[in-house]
Amino acid sequence: GQIRILNEQEIAGMRLAGRLGREVMDVAASMVKVGVTTEEIDDAVYNATINRDCYPSPLNYRGFPKSCCTSVNEVICHGIPDKRPLEDGDIVNIDITVFKDGFHGDLNETFYVGNVDE
Repeated sequence: GQIRILNEQEIAGMRLAGRLGREVMDVAASMVKVGVTTEEIDDAVYNATINRDCYPSPLNYRGFPKSCCTSVNEVICHGIPDKRPLEDGDIVNIDITVFKDGFHGDLNETFYVGNVDE
């Protein structure tokens, strides 16, 4: 296939999706604390995404049951949020994708939980 060159309006749409994704990631990041479950983070991601008139791309994609991926410690990627509370010393990667007006804003970030040995 060929790489399609986007027009100015499409580029603006991509930028908007990326910016909204960043805003949702900031909401998720603010929740990363000892005792918080990844399911609670997922709920916040869902609400923050919907509040921005977007759709959480992972939700129902090929049966994926949640709005984001949360990979704790040795889980490499695409972890499913659950009721396990984050513990002091964990690392968690959060992967978010929002869909807005035909474009996906996809980003991930890894966070330390509490005090982490380097």
